[in-house]
Amino acid sequence: MRVLRGIVIVIATLLAGTAARADSVVVTHWGSAYYGAPYAVAMAKGFFKQNGVDITGITSGAGGGTSVRNTLAGDLPFGEVALSATVQAIQHGEPLVMVCGGTDTVGDILWIAKKGSSLHAFADLKGKRVGFTAPGSVTNMVLLMALQKHGWDRSAFQMMPAGDIGANLSAVLSGAVDTAMTGEPVWSENEDKLQPVFWAKDEAGDRITQNVCITTRDFAASKEGAAKLRALLAARREGVRYVYAHPDEAADITAKAYNGDPVLYRKVFQHMIAMHYWEEGTFDYQGMNRMMDGLRILGQIKGDVDWSKMVDTNFLPPDLKPHM
Repeated sequence: MRVLRGIVIVIATLLAGTAARADSVVVTHWGSAYYGAPYAVAMAKGFFKQNGVDITGITSGAGGGTSVRNTLAGDLPFGEVALSATVQAIQHGEPLVMVCGGTDTVGDILWIAKKGSSLHAFADLKGKRVGFTAPGSVTNMVLLMALQKHGWDRSAFQMMPAGDIGANLSAVLSGAVDTAMTGEPVWSENEDKLQPVFWAKDEAGDRITQNVCITTRDFAASKEGAAKLRALLAARREGVRYVYAHPDEAADITAKAYNGDPVLYRKVFQHMIAMHYWEEGTFDYQGMNRMMDGLRILGQIKGDVDWSKMVDTNFLPPDLKPHM
């Protein structure tokens, strides 16, 4: 019995040690938006472990400041979160630094109407009811950037915050609005009863950085932190490459992680790959500056942004380090 108890204690100690070494990271909108696909693939294919870091779970963030706060609170302070929320957090004194780029396109966002509608372009929206997610959101920003592009006053149409992507769809189908935003997978699920009115990329510009990877300055400055960051970014990059090389398998992996429909996800991934949705990690300063233009239109930031004080490229491989 003493021997048996000793074996049990040893096993328990080993399991506790394994659990202690396992980590989770934050990915904004995990389980709904597709920013998380490279992480799902990297976990399933063992890329994290191969690079020396044991990531066994993803902590979701509801977007914006929530995802940033979740990153700060984690034992492993690493997250892929909104660029807009990151810049605002840094400007408010949070000790954060960006370590890689994530998604540099808004090509997945479009405005839709019921099939047969007379709306076919942004120019058709004068006097209409136009849905978006929430004040201060990326979709709010896109509408304001499009208004500015066309030289229209903000009163040209009625902007109506409708809630999440499902609520925007319901608002269109019920007639509560004339057009509203959507994205994947809702677009691919409902193409038979909807028509595109305009795509965000055509009115606001395609190169707009949505997400970046962040950590705390203390973690980045530590020897252990630096090693983990290099491992995380290397594994994420392998995940991105695998998505492009094996889109159907990557779609199946992500569908399993998200409890989604593999057939639908395969269709969605073809759309995402066509727009080059996932980046391997380099910073697109043009896309980042374009996002800042949008935040100024929203009134969320003022003045110039000095990326050299917010970005640390030391954890990227040489071929992904951009020139300022």
